[in-house]
Amino acid sequence: MKRNIWGSRDARIPIAAVLLGLTCLVYGCGTAPVRQQSRVDTAMGTIVTQTLYVRGGSGTVYENGESEAATDAESIFIMQLLEELEGRELSWRAEGSEVAEINAGAGGEVHVVPSSSLREILGQIWQISADSDGALDVTLGRLSRLWNMDELAAEGGQMSVPSIEQVRSALEDTGYERARFSGDALILPAGMQLDLGAVGKGIACDRVSAYLHSQPQITGAVVAVGGSVVTYGQKPDGSPWKVAIIHPREEGSYLGVLSLTGEQYVSTSGDYERYVTVDGVRYHHILDPATGYPARSGLCSVTIVCDGGLTADALSTACFVLGPERGIALAENYGAEALLVSEDGALHMTEGMKKIFSVGE
Repeated sequence: MKRNIWGSRDARIPIAAVLLGLTCLVYGCGTAPVRQQSRVDTAMGTIVTQTLYVRGGSGTVYENGESEAATDAESIFIMQLLEELEGRELSWRAEGSEVAEINAGAGGEVHVVPSSSLREILGQIWQISADSDGALDVTLGRLSRLWNMDELAAEGGQMSVPSIEQVRSALEDTGYERARFSGDALILPAGMQLDLGAVGKGIACDRVSAYLHSQPQITGAVVAVGGSVVTYGQKPDGSPWKVAIIHPREEGSYLGVLSLTGEQYVSTSGDYERYVTVDGVRYHHILDPATGYPARSGLCSVTIVCDGGLTADALSTACFVLGPERGIALAENYGAEALLVSEDGALHMTEGMKKIFSVGE
């Protein structure tokens, strides 16, 4: 389906916004009260917003009638979980993380036995890489450092575009199909470096979900790690979770709202989150593994809804690189719902997305 809505202003604000409820304490009939924990913090280089509904834990009431507010232990633990995930496993910057240690050996061919957790993650990534014809590729470490969008965007867009020779040289050290597994060992050719930035926030949502499932007192939650969101359980009033999708060209506006029930994973990738403009050309952070340059697929935003965080994050990147037709086909192949926004304002949606997305709510 195509619909056309458009605006003219650039946006450099978070990809997705979670619409949070206002209820702080809800009492069920004959049950312990459900208390809302809301928290906004930063982790993994992005903003993290949480709303948890926790049964019990209403605080301590003393004999004199005074009370002490309950600590938001669950929300605090989630932040610790995210910090450990980045620092111990996924970050290429954090000394001692698994990915950083793998990259440290890139001067020669790397033979390493990753943890069972990282092996499982890489296995899922490699499958999506194959299914997307390489549109998703986490071996772009050297190339992403060359473009260095994180620092360039923070510096206000002052940059020199890498030369063709620099891009070609960096591309020589990429290619997921050149890496291989031998038993439990991962083997990378000399010079290849990993960058899991395209899937890290989705992996974080998977870890958050596992924690939520282990805590029976948490009856519902919505947690956003940058542009990746996980919803879990339900609100005390039974209403759907509302996740707003930022308009890619109208600053401070929403493209529309997703209405979700139960456990769902949402990921949005767009050309407006991290970008610089040089001589009238927008250079954004989503790189096309085939060219070494920011993807030019005719899209400016992709939102995926599916049953896994890593899958949602990976698909949003791959679909952005592939463009409208191939992107929709890839999402449908994974049973995911997709919303793709073209640069001309046209909306491309899977059939299921039409049922859960409302324009301009």
